[in-house]
Amino acid sequence: MRHNGFKLILLLIIALGLVLSACSKDEEEATPEGVFEKYISYWMEEDFSSMYELLSSDSKDYISQEDFLARYENIYSGIGAGNIEISFTTEEDEASDEVEEVDLAYSLKLDTVVGTLDFDHKASLVLEEVEGEEAWKVQWNESMIFPQMEPGDKVRVNSTPARRGRIIDSKGMALADHGEVQAIGIVPGELGDDAEKTKTILAEAFETTVENIDAKLNASWVKPDLFVPIGRLSLEDQDKILELTSLPGVLAQRQRDRIYHFKEAAAHLTGYTGSITAEELEELSGQGYNQHSIIGKSGLERLFEDRLRPQDGYTITIVNKNNIPKLTLGETQPKDGEDIILTIDALLQKRIYDEMGDEKGTAVALNPKTGEVLALVNKPAYDPNQFILGLSTKQWNDLNEDPDKPLLNRFTQRYSPGSVFKPIVAAIAIEDGSLDPNQAMDITGLKWKKDDSWGNYSITRVKDPGKPVNLRDALVYSDNIYFARVALNIGEEAFTSGAKKFGFGEEMAFPYAIKSSQLANEGTFANEIQLADSGYGQGQVLVSPLHLATMYTTFLNEGNMVQPRLLEDDGQSPTIWKEGVIDKATADLIKNNLIQVIEDPQGTASSAKIPGRTLGGKTGTAEIKASQDEEGINNGSFIVFDEDKDILILMHLEDVSGSSVAVSKVRRILQNY
Repeated sequence: MRHNGFKLILLLIIALGLVLSACSKDEEEATPEGVFEKYISYWMEEDFSSMYELLSSDSKDYISQEDFLARYENIYSGIGAGNIEISFTTEEDEASDEVEEVDLAYSLKLDTVVGTLDFDHKASLVLEEVEGEEAWKVQWNESMIFPQMEPGDKVRVNSTPARRGRIIDSKGMALADHGEVQAIGIVPGELGDDAEKTKTILAEAFETTVENIDAKLNASWVKPDLFVPIGRLSLEDQDKILELTSLPGVLAQRQRDRIYHFKEAAAHLTGYTGSITAEELEELSGQGYNQHSIIGKSGLERLFEDRLRPQDGYTITIVNKNNIPKLTLGETQPKDGEDIILTIDALLQKRIYDEMGDEKGTAVALNPKTGEVLALVNKPAYDPNQFILGLSTKQWNDLNEDPDKPLLNRFTQRYSPGSVFKPIVAAIAIEDGSLDPNQAMDITGLKWKKDDSWGNYSITRVKDPGKPVNLRDALVYSDNIYFARVALNIGEEAFTSGAKKFGFGEEMAFPYAIKSSQLANEGTFANEIQLADSGYGQGQVLVSPLHLATMYTTFLNEGNMVQPRLLEDDGQSPTIWKEGVIDKATADLIKNNLIQVIEDPQGTASSAKIPGRTLGGKTGTAEIKASQDEEGINNGSFIVFDEDKDILILMHLEDVSGSSVAVSKVRRILQNY
């Protein structure tokens, strides 16, 4: 019985709470202030349907719910309304039992495409009978959209387009530019008797379907004499344009748009633009974007969106029923986006891309004295203009599913450097004091292992010179065994601290997110074998191409490593990223030995020699495989510098026979530089 009594009391408390809540709600809705407060809460949430429910019967007779919603949605969408704030003040005892109409003053503020608009107005609320009970309702007319509006008035939004900033190379050549494309479309009334044939040809040309074309032709806005866009072509594709426009009812119209003059050669550098998505619009809320905005999707277009983006000019005007302007509510002037000037040499970029031919890989070129990045190249790539013209589903799937990964930005990735890492190891060892560059190391044969604790694992070298090997010889012949033993002599601790001086484990200050280089996956070497393998750039050593190229600038700048720069207009003079990485004497010694890699007829890069010029460099082949017992693929690299020309180039090629492929390509590039 005691439990039943407790339950009864609990139920009574809950019931009383519900009654009090209902009374509170009824009291709120029984006052004009309470009703209007609810109305403006819906207004600020842009809940126009709920707003309509609070209108008076006269107002509902004046405007249907469908028209009410359409007016607010169209106007607010057109003006880019957001962050709506409404407030009102009430006077004590303003509404008595005898009063049937009340005016409430309110203030409204909202963000629009022309900035923030704010105004003061009055709302009228009337007392009327609803389902046998009296209720306060909002008396609505056009002035509650904007106070200056009268019956028959409309809101017009005009825009003046601004131009997106260009992406320009160091010599003034545009990589991303203002241009035009050719829109191909149909005028339905001129299709004639061969309409199905024409649509079939267009469907094949733009890799779409006749059903998709019919859907465009059946849109509600289409009229027999209107141009209906079907697809877009580059102005360079004149043969196709002429072929399609020879069909009955098919016309071409030029449209302004973004164009990329260097196409695939600079694709991953520039990136591309596209229409903003719903998710992007939500993420960028409050930053001046709307559903029609074009934004950077990848590459520099995305990285420098804030600087490149244009700000169109807008005018919001109230016009009367005859479309005659009555009042301008606000306006802004168009502002073109900022041009981005790069350190890139676009012609060198194109030359490197062309020279890479059908190989997969990446290349970096920079000025080793200033750190100016002259080229960042990937192969294979894609044509960013295709994203501007519009990719078909098939084209998009082909790009995504291509095993050669043309969408992958290879110059931001990390690779096993192979033998191009050996000069870095030599520098660490000399600075550590564990290596005397002049002392010859006695090595016999092509295979070596430290002792029986290594089991069947051994390190191999390509050539046995038949004599003890010093540092010069080891670099010229690219002796893996020599550098494995050097790494063991350095030891893990000194090796790791020496690599940190070269920037290992540290992110580079660079517009692109370049992955930091590593010596080992877990930060420490698992065993002596891994340490030894790391001495010639294998094991788990991973380095980004830009970082590797930057490390080589240490040998050309008296032991200082430059900061790579991509922007010409960043206001910075050439800066040092790492000062005093190694002593000047060490830097000069290794630089001179790298020159011998090309000058010595026995050098692995001797075929890169160009008469009359002094080049230094290093070849590298990294074998990618899971274990020593199985076959792997070879990645070939070549890094070379010409101090007289202020250029350093690194080319990394995937799945090639060896570094000689990269050597021949880079030599041809330098011959014409």
